[in-house]
Amino acid sequence: MDYRTRIRNIREDRDLTQTEIGKLLQKSQQGYNHIETGRAELKIEDLAKLCKFYNITADYFIGIIDEPKPLNKKP
Repeated sequence: MDYRTRIRNIREDRDLTQTEIGKLLQKSQQGYNHIETGRAELKIEDLAKLCKFYNITADYFIGIIDEPKPLNKKP
């Protein structure tokens, strides 16, 4: 599964719209849609924002692991 599918699935699992995530990434709904559909690449800065927002490690999004894991919390 590629990162586009994973970011779409997580967004849908949390009942969020493309517009809501687009705002988080400072993009229009259409701009975010282009990322999910492969017409635009996900910037590393945007990946970091998604990881923080969803509290999921980047290795899940980029396909290194198959189960989402939470970010490590600093004490």
